[in-house]
Amino acid sequence: MEIQETQISDLFLKVKVVMTISHIVGLTLLFLLAAAVILVGCERWIVYHPYKYPEGNWSPSSSSFSKEDISFVASDGVALHGWYFSSNRSNPTLLWFHGNAGNITHRLDNIEMLKPLNLDVFIFDYRGYGKSEGEPNEEGIYLDSQAAYDWLVKVKKIQPENIILFGRSLGGVCAIEVGSKNPAAGIILESVFPSASKMARKMFPVLPLSWAIKSRFDAIGKVPNLKLPKLFLHGTQDEVVPYKLGRELFSAAATPKIFYDIKGAGHNDTYIMGGRGYYNALDEFITETLKIPMTSH
Repeated sequence: MEIQETQISDLFLKVKVVMTISHIVGLTLLFLLAAAVILVGCERWIVYHPYKYPEGNWSPSSSSFSKEDISFVASDGVALHGWYFSSNRSNPTLLWFHGNAGNITHRLDNIEMLKPLNLDVFIFDYRGYGKSEGEPNEEGIYLDSQAAYDWLVKVKKIQPENIILFGRSLGGVCAIEVGSKNPAAGIILESVFPSASKMARKMFPVLPLSWAIKSRFDAIGKVPNLKLPKLFLHGTQDEVVPYKLGRELFSAAATPKIFYDIKGAGHNDTYIMGGRGYYNALDEFITETLKIPMTSH
């Protein structure tokens, strides 16, 4: 009799354990599903942080460049805005794809620091940023990036062999998209991440939610076929896009390519922390790249 009671007690204990585990698993799955729904619904606000006009310094007091207001239109009809900075010489043009936050006014100090490199600079705002209309999404900002390149070539009449693509962070993915479809002298990729899924795993390390991200931003899937000369730069203390992700993207890229460590730099202070070495790396890459005939790109 005692044996039967013990067996029954053990049975009830096992059932209770199984029910408890099932309950925990069920709650975990429910939590992950809820988190995924929230992530999908809030993805735009997680990925994009636009500052719309009039936020920003739209009337800078002084500049060593002459600045031209540029209005152009993406292929889907969205009106876009940018600035063209000219040093009034026959210089190569840097087509600047900025990151996911702020607008073009927040890059003015950086542009000023590029003056010694004797570059013209065309920087524009994606849809939903600054004075550009619309709302940002992955497909849309790719269209905006292509429209900016088309404006340079078709309206400004800049030859592709005099265009250097420059993308920082999210903008690097846009630069890769343009560079994979259009000729250019070279491409500079600073603080760029491999893909949205890898960033999701970095942002949510204990939650397997990368599958819920609609945006792909698949830079690592495109760089193996990107034939342009490439300069990668990354801060060794980058708190947003970890240094190791920058190295991973570089490793996947086709040659020719160069990697430059920005010692001690985080994500948003590369052009400050990098000092003279940073600007020398840019200058040397651009100078050498412009010597390469376009046919070999």
